[in-house]
Amino acid sequence: MSGMNLISTAFLAADGEAYSRLFGLDMQLLVDAIIPAISIFVLFVFLSKLLFNPVRELLEKRQAKITEDLDAAEKAKEDTIHIKEEYEGKLRNVQKEAEGILSESRKKALAQEKEIVDEAKAEAHRIRVRADKDIELEKNKVKDEVKQEMISIASAMAGKIIETSISKEQQSDLIEETLKEMGDSTWQS
Repeated sequence: MSGMNLISTAFLAADGEAYSRLFGLDMQLLVDAIIPAISIFVLFVFLSKLLFNPVRELLEKRQAKITEDLDAAEKAKEDTIHIKEEYEGKLRNVQKEAEGILSESRKKALAQEKEIVDEAKAEAHRIRVRADKDIELEKNKVKDEVKQEMISIASAMAGKIIETSISKEQQSDLIEETLKEMGDSTWQS
């Protein structure tokens, strides 16, 4: 076998003839191949039970936790959007409400202004009417005073006339003189 390649081996056949082959399928080769395969399979099953299943469960739990966290984040995002929309709606309502309050305040202020102006006009009218009455009373009082004075002057004249028995011409002159003393303005008011 010295001349043969190391890879190939020489076998003897049943009739004694030697032949060489590169790869031979015999029972020993099958046993040598099946035992490591069974060992690998047993080792795989053992390791899968011992290592792969706990790792797989850990990964599944982690995946479930991540899914749960993503769902919670999505729900929180939806809640945030909902709260934001609600806040914006309330903000719009507050602005509308503020505009309504300002409008109502303006209306009340205008109504109050009109009421104050109307009261001022009414008060001015009452003052004017009272002033007119006072003026009328004062005129009547002055007229009464003038009448009283005329009566006193007339009685004084009558006294003088009686004392001096004067003529009609003198009486006319005396009345005219008295009237001039009183003045024309007294009779015009």
